[in-house]
Amino acid sequence: MSIFDQLSGDRQPIAVAPVCSRKGCRASADWELLWNNPKIHTPERRKTWLACDEHRDWLQEYLEQRALWRETRAFAPSAGGAAGTAEGL
Repeated sequence: MSIFDQLSGDRQPIAVAPVCSRKGCRASADWELLWNNPKIHTPERRKTWLACDEHRDWLQEYLEQRALWRETRAFAPSAGGAAGTAEGL
């Protein structure tokens, strides 16, 4: 039996509350900031950062200064979405 056999058990995903993307912040996410880098992403591609109320403006400003920001909207976690689970923690 290898370590990989032990890791691939019948574990269910563990629910993880989405948190702010600001470094060191563990507050729950209230906003999602959609962005893309036009130098490497296609125009329709959107990357997402999550933000708490306190860091929303800071993160949006950061993206705007680099011409990466596209849209900010209220965050509504989807049931069973990848952002809301962590495998095998």
